[in-house]
Amino acid sequence: MPTETERIELSEDELREITGYSAECARRVLAVFEKELPADTRPREAIEGAEAFAAGERRTTALRQSAWAAYKAAKEAESPAVAAAAWSASHAAAAAFLHPKASAHQVKHVVGAAAQAALAAELVAGDAPGVAAETLEWARRHAPAAVGAVLGRLPAAPAGGGRVGEFIRDLDTALRA
Repeated sequence: MPTETERIELSEDELREITGYSAECARRVLAVFEKELPADTRPREAIEGAEAFAAGERRTTALRQSAWAAYKAAKEAESPAVAAAAWSASHAAAAAFLHPKASAHQVKHVVGAAAQAALAAELVAGDAPGVAAETLEWARRHAPAAVGAVLGRLPAAPAGGGRVGEFIRDLDTALRA
């Protein structure tokens, strides 16, 4: 297991695969945001930017700005479910900027979109049991090989972070296996 100060190998192809996966996870809960705030396009633009990068376009300042814009949309949302959907979109665009640093914090950049999508789904479902587990299982099954490979080069996800931190640790453990 690498230490926090080491650098890891991280290819552009891996970055694109992780970003595409993150966008796919975020797109699954985009309707949660758009149902509540249909005129706010920031999360959609972040997801579309992530998808474009994953498909081969350049990593641009506009993509980074779209991640920040979705982040701001999450901070402004009044509903926790709507905020989680926007956070997921923000993580999707930010995945393109994963650092080749062996930091446990980087785990959030790899699986943060999936964890926030699970929270959004869980919050929308209310008392329906197993919704988050189903979303996390979908994320586990659809993760490309690059996700597990990069996680294997990073320290394990850190403790804390509430429900999302729990989901991140669950995915981290499952995808390293």
